[in-house]
Amino acid sequence: MKTKRKSPLPRLVIVTPGSFPIPSGNSSSVEQVIQKTAEHLVKRMPVYVLGRKAPNQPWKEIKQGIAYRRVRYQGPKSYISHIHKEISRLRPNIIQVDNRPRFLGILRKKHPKAILSLVLHSTTFITEPHISKKALTACLQGADVIIVNSDFLKRYLQQEVPSAARKIKTHYLGVDTGQFTSKWSVKGQETRKLMRKKLDCENCKIILFVGRLISKKGVHHLIEAMHRVIESEPTAKLVLVGSAFYGSDKVTGYVKGLVKSAKKLSNHVTFIPYVKHQEMPKWIGIADVLVVPSIGPEAFGLVNVEAMATGVPVIATRVGGIQEVIEHGQTGYLVDPANIKTELPENILRVIKDENLQRTLGENGLRRVNELFTWQKAAQVRFHLYSQMRKETALV
Repeated sequence: MKTKRKSPLPRLVIVTPGSFPIPSGNSSSVEQVIQKTAEHLVKRMPVYVLGRKAPNQPWKEIKQGIAYRRVRYQGPKSYISHIHKEISRLRPNIIQVDNRPRFLGILRKKHPKAILSLVLHSTTFITEPHISKKALTACLQGADVIIVNSDFLKRYLQQEVPSAARKIKTHYLGVDTGQFTSKWSVKGQETRKLMRKKLDCENCKIILFVGRLISKKGVHHLIEAMHRVIESEPTAKLVLVGSAFYGSDKVTGYVKGLVKSAKKLSNHVTFIPYVKHQEMPKWIGIADVLVVPSIGPEAFGLVNVEAMATGVPVIATRVGGIQEVIEHGQTGYLVDPANIKTELPENILRVIKDENLQRTLGENGLRRVNELFTWQKAAQVRFHLYSQMRKETALV
């Protein structure tokens, strides 16, 4: 007797970390990536997103075709227990766990027939103090596939856990090209002019930083570089958009140090508190150049592609997956972290002093985004992988 073939169309459940509610304007980049990917995946397959409940959110709702299911969050153990119960009711073909390898153990045990996918966004939760190498190795045994957002992260994980190497696949992130649009367009120029007028900076050369104000982001190096920049270009202004924590303007010792250093630069530095992601396009659009001076191992750096989609050149350190996003000399410039004190101000000045160069780099960035870094493309690659895996397990 021939076996019956199940429908190859997979039903996907996405398990969010539980750190922030989703969707939310105050979440981290992890939740933003999940939401954008899901919005495009749901056009191809049923998608359920499971996460923590905020006080103002319903337990269940459907938004843009995505079915959201929420549970109480009282710590990771109770959270994953509640999530497991939701999964048991939904009975999905594929369970995608985002950025929490520790969740894999219980979900593999409770749902042995499901395809289990781990999506990693950074090195944070695959290193100590969050997890030991021994525990990570054990957790990854439960995954059928491990998706990372850069070849850098792939190599890093292969080195840490060689036994998981064959499971790891690189899927680049995307950007919403309907939300982040070219600053060189007529509409982009109008928005840019209005924003710069509000900042009383219509004729400034704006150097922009967007991100968390924490040491590994290298903001102190950028403030230091401004001393040399303004000597050569007195109209230069540094605009720092962000805070130490997601959705909060709490001031840390590091932030106090940045403010103290910035005072030496008089009115050449402006701090803009935490900005919700939906407001980010108009802020990026004011920039003549975006600077990403990270000194830690950035896996991808979503802000890089958001700037490129806006037609803004990017100057970034040559670390982690950033090197896969920025084309040196084509969409921006990469700086050697060991020579950041000299190379950073040199490259900032090179860009802000030459509007033709800004436009060339910006338009190259726009083309690169459309070729490689859209959410449509990211969802297509993910759907193809899941469909193929589902087909391979369809015979019973």
